[in-house]
Amino acid sequence: MNSTTKVKLSFMMFLEFFIWGSWFVTLGTFLIKNLSAGQFEIANVFSTQSLGAIIAPFIIGMIADRYFNAERILGILHLVGAILMYQMYQAPDVTVFYPYVLSYMILYMPTLSLVNSVSFRQLANPEKEFSGIRIWGTIGWIVAGLSISYLFKWDGAEASAQGALKNTFLMAGVASLVLGLFSFVLPKTPPVKASAEEKPSFASIIGLDAIKLLKDKNFLIFFISSILICIPLAFYYQNANPFLDQIGLENPTGKMTIGQISEVGFLLLLPLFFTRFGFKKTILVGMLAWAVRYLLFAYGNAGDLSFMLILGIALHGICYDFFFVSGQIYTDSKAGEKYKSAAQGLITLATYGVGQLIGFWVAGYVGEMYKDLQESNVAAFWQQTWIIPAGIALVVMVIFMLLFKDEKVGTAAKV
Repeated sequence: MNSTTKVKLSFMMFLEFFIWGSWFVTLGTFLIKNLSAGQFEIANVFSTQSLGAIIAPFIIGMIADRYFNAERILGILHLVGAILMYQMYQAPDVTVFYPYVLSYMILYMPTLSLVNSVSFRQLANPEKEFSGIRIWGTIGWIVAGLSISYLFKWDGAEASAQGALKNTFLMAGVASLVLGLFSFVLPKTPPVKASAEEKPSFASIIGLDAIKLLKDKNFLIFFISSILICIPLAFYYQNANPFLDQIGLENPTGKMTIGQISEVGFLLLLPLFFTRFGFKKTILVGMLAWAVRYLLFAYGNAGDLSFMLILGIALHGICYDFFFVSGQIYTDSKAGEKYKSAAQGLITLATYGVGQLIGFWVAGYVGEMYKDLQESNVAAFWQQTWIIPAGIALVVMVIFMLLFKDEKVGTAAKV
């Protein structure tokens, strides 16, 4: 891969995640302050991510992989996305906002696979080279968060109260327009011609070909645990920014980028931990981190205990890497060569689709349940809100610890 191609792929990945980080982190706070959304309305909006994740495989597997160059469809999706971002910027209420955000997520989620496809087709040794490209996505997300807090100061108490967070959609829209146009100068990535026998079926695209893996008791327990642990995960996405904003932590969006920085660091440590302690203990540490993180949120504050909030954010690296990345490795080892893609598709559908969809609605229900408390005591409201996902994470951890039999995962060295 020549240096020009590497720069193009890195810039593509930077913009891909800059766009997502530009608006999604502050979405909950925006919905509350700008659109006066209720808890169930907020849950409904966040659920569009899960609906997009469920629909994405059909767009990629049935359309993009068969008929179009990946870089061209990437460009078209982002150009349309830029228009939808502008519509979200102008939306006066949730009723108008919802169809635009739903349409956007249905179009955006497939691009996460498309940027990978464009990258992998240009790499001679993906296992060694891809991480150098993918890290620019994390950098893009971090730059977006830092820009919101420290460059534009849109999430400051006064600015956000005046509706400044709507500008995040303009920033994301401009970046989407740039990536949409830039995609047409990316390396050509035509669809791979396949024989009739090799063409993906409906079942393989959504991972049903791997359903037979659920006959393995250990994999079944892991599969169910993956769905359940995504319920507390959804609480973080939906509530973290509004929580930090409402309890008075300054520059909440910028401080949340500590989670992405932590993710990079712990990803480097994961191979050592995985090799030394094995899959089961690694997963259990990830689950425990979710519970600890939410307890830190429940009992921390923006004053003398603000270090608890920062530590809770920093635990994102363990929460994500030790569970989700380890889970991908485990799934890969169980599936075998024939069902690798189907098995990963099944896990993705179960976690980002079903699990988080349930989680967003549970978070909405909990918020609605304690709505009266929020009006009288914000700190007490958030304490009750965070204790629930902490309890869920602990229950899932105990279930996994008792029912999952430890086994050696053969691909640990490939982390």
